[in-house]
Amino acid sequence: MSRIRGKDTSIEKAVRSYLFARGFRFRKNDKRYPGHPDIVLPKHRTIVFVNGCFWHMHEDCPAFHMPKSNVEFWTAKLTRNRDRDRWQHEQLRQMGWRVIDVWECELRGDAREARLERLARQIAGGTCVGDGARNDEISHEPPHPNAPCHTIDK
Repeated sequence: MSRIRGKDTSIEKAVRSYLFARGFRFRKNDKRYPGHPDIVLPKHRTIVFVNGCFWHMHEDCPAFHMPKSNVEFWTAKLTRNRDRDRWQHEQLRQMGWRVIDVWECELRGDAREARLERLARQIAGGTCVGDGARNDEISHEPPHPNAPCHTIDK
C-alpha cells in the first residue's frame, strides 16, 4: 500500500485543471482542515474531495468490488476509511464549509464532462440541497446516488 498515491492522482489533476481553466482559484491538500481536502475554494466556502471508488468504499458503484481475499482486513480498513470520510465531512460542515464529493466513476468516459460542468455549477451557485434551498429550486438533473451535494439552478 506504500505505493498508493494519497494526493495528486490523475483524477485530482483532471478536476483541478478543469476548475483552473474556468477561473476558479483554490488551494490543494490544505492541512489546516480535517481530511486535508483535495481542493479548497475559500471564495466559495467550498471543499471538494476527489475520491477513488475503491479506497473510499463507494457503495452501489459498479467500479467498487470488495476484494475476495483477506476479506476481514479489507472490510475493516475500507469501513474505517468511509467512517473517517463521514466524520471529516461533518467537521467541515460545522466549520461552515460546503463539501462536495467527486467520485472516480463519475469521471469515466462520456460522463466526465457533464460531471465537471455540474461541479463548476455547484461551486459557482453556492447552494446545495440542505443549505436552505427551496424544493422548487432543485435541479431535475439526476444526481449521482451517493453525491452529498446536488446542483441548484438559480
